[in-house]
Amino acid sequence: MPGSINDLPPLRDALAAHGLMARKSFGQHFLLDLNITRKIARLAELSRGDTVIEVGPGPGGLTRALLETGAKVVAVEKDERFRPLLEDLAAASQGALTLVIGDALTVDEARLAGGAPAHVVSNLPYNVGTPLLIKWLTGPWTPASLTLMFQKEVAERIAAQPGASAYGRLAVIAQATSAAQVVMEVPARAFTPPPKVDSAVVRLTPRRDRPAPERLDALQKITAAAFGQRRKMLRASLKTMGGEALAIHAGLDPQARAETIDVAGFLRLADGWLHNRGG
Repeated sequence: MPGSINDLPPLRDALAAHGLMARKSFGQHFLLDLNITRKIARLAELSRGDTVIEVGPGPGGLTRALLETGAKVVAVEKDERFRPLLEDLAAASQGALTLVIGDALTVDEARLAGGAPAHVVSNLPYNVGTPLLIKWLTGPWTPASLTLMFQKEVAERIAAQPGASAYGRLAVIAQATSAAQVVMEVPARAFTPPPKVDSAVVRLTPRRDRPAPERLDALQKITAAAFGQRRKMLRASLKTMGGEALAIHAGLDPQARAETIDVAGFLRLADGWLHNRGG
């Protein structure tokens, strides 16, 4: 890491100097512990020169750790208040950090990455974490990898297996598109201010057999119907999409409930629905 970054004031001092506090409306909780941010950067398995997109850098705690790896970082921050801190960090990074003030839900990641493969590493704002994940998993741009911090409950939902109480639509979509694993837990006390819940880091690596866009769209529709009425059997929850016949065609018990069906089963349901619709 360039020595000039080492000369920057500690994060707590920088926040105090600018009179900055976390905004609840933005779902902000600052991660200032360098031991934790450096561990997250290690879990991302970055190589020198890799391009990383970070969403919601805030005062730049994780950003500093990412820069230490030798990666090129594009930081997307919606809160204008952090511009001075992040501009100071960008100036000290000797060109390794690019700051983008904007909304991560609407940015074009392919353009930000300059057409190169890019990793996403973020301590995501709580209020947009899930929509951003769905965007990256199902949108036209596919990241090289995702190393993301969520509320622990959301992290468990991403990695949950069939039959678990946390298993649902998010798990199916995440695991149909990626290999997903919870790799680190972070207690609430590690944040400033502490949230009411603990957090966890999820590592997702896109699958080579990621469903094609049309198949993925069908999977989203099937899971929305199935888990939208999760107490009902498939023959009822999927009634408007083929119900019992669709389940049987997919090799599934029409009396089974959504939370017992694995990812492969949902993909067969999606394929069957696409076939029927095409016919």
